[in-house]
Amino acid sequence: MAPTTQLSTDPIPPRERGPQWREWIWRHFGGLESDLYGDDGEFEGHIAASRAGDVILTRLEATRHRVLRSADLARHSEEAYLKIVAPWQGSAAVEQRGREAAVRDGGWTIYDTTSAYMVANPERTDHLIVMVPKAQLALPGLPLDTLMARRVGGASGISRVALEAMRSTYQELPNMSAAAARGAGEMILQLVRLSLMELAGQATAQTQREALRDRIRAHVGRHLGDPQLSIDSIATALNCSKRHLHNAFGDEDGTLHAYIQGRRLAACEQALRDPAQAQRGITDIALSCGFSNLSHFSRAFRQYTGHSPSMFRRGGVA
Repeated sequence: MAPTTQLSTDPIPPRERGPQWREWIWRHFGGLESDLYGDDGEFEGHIAASRAGDVILTRLEATRHRVLRSADLARHSEEAYLKIVAPWQGSAAVEQRGREAAVRDGGWTIYDTTSAYMVANPERTDHLIVMVPKAQLALPGLPLDTLMARRVGGASGISRVALEAMRSTYQELPNMSAAAARGAGEMILQLVRLSLMELAGQATAQTQREALRDRIRAHVGRHLGDPQLSIDSIATALNCSKRHLHNAFGDEDGTLHAYIQGRRLAACEQALRDPAQAQRGITDIALSCGFSNLSHFSRAFRQYTGHSPSMFRRGGVA
C-alpha cells in the first residue's frame, strides 16, 4: 500500500517553493499557516503521508520553518485530532495553552489541533507527524488538556514502545494490507493512550520541574514588557533559587534568558504583523515588549525573522 500523498519542492523553481509549501501545509493539515523564517528562496521540503486506519502518519523533511494555527482557525476546524511530532532529525518546539515542549530524536510530544498552537522547527528537520482522532483518546479521568504540549517520549517505558511502534508502522505501511494497516493504527492508539495515562499518573521530579517551568512561563508572560525582567527578579517573585530556575529549563533547547528574548521577539513580530497597530512606531513596540536597547533589538529581530523590523512591517515576509 503506497503512501496516499507524496509532495516535493525539488521540481519547483526556488522563488515558487515558499508559496507552494504554504498551500500544501494548509491543505494537508487542515488549515495551518507556515512561516519560513524569510528563507523562501532557499527552502526545500518533502511530504510523504499514509493512513493506518484512523491514524494519519506523515514524514515531513524540510529546511527550517514554523507552523501556526490561530484560535480562529482552531474554532473552525471540522475534525478533532491530537497531533504528535517525533523527530528523527532536528528539533521541534511546541507551544500551546501557555506551555512549551521541546523534543529531539528519542522523544515525542503531543498537542491538540482544536486549540491554538505554534510549532517551531528552527533547523533542518526530518519529523514523523502522527495524527490520532481525539475522541478515541478521551477517557474518563484522563485530563487531556493538561497533557498537551508535554514531552512524552523518553529513553524507556511505554512511551518508548509507542514511539518505536509509530516509526516502524510508518516504514512498513507500503508492505501492509489494508486490514493490517488498520490493526497497526489501533495499536498506535492504544500505546499513545497508555503513554498519556502513565504521564498523567506520574508525580516525579520531571513533572515537578515541568510545573515550575509553567510558573516561570506564566510569570514571563505577565511581565514581558518590564525591561527589568531577569533571572534574579523571577527567582525573587517565585521564591526559588536561580539554580532551580536553570534546572527547570535543563532539558530544553536553550536557556531561560534565550526563552525570555524569544517571547519578546515573538510579541514584537505579532505586533508588526497586526494591521490594527500599523500606526505604532517600531521603537514603541520594542519598548513595550521589554527591549531597552534598540540596536540589540534590531539585530535580534533580523536574526529571528530574517528581516529588519521596518522591512518586516512593509511586507518583507509573505
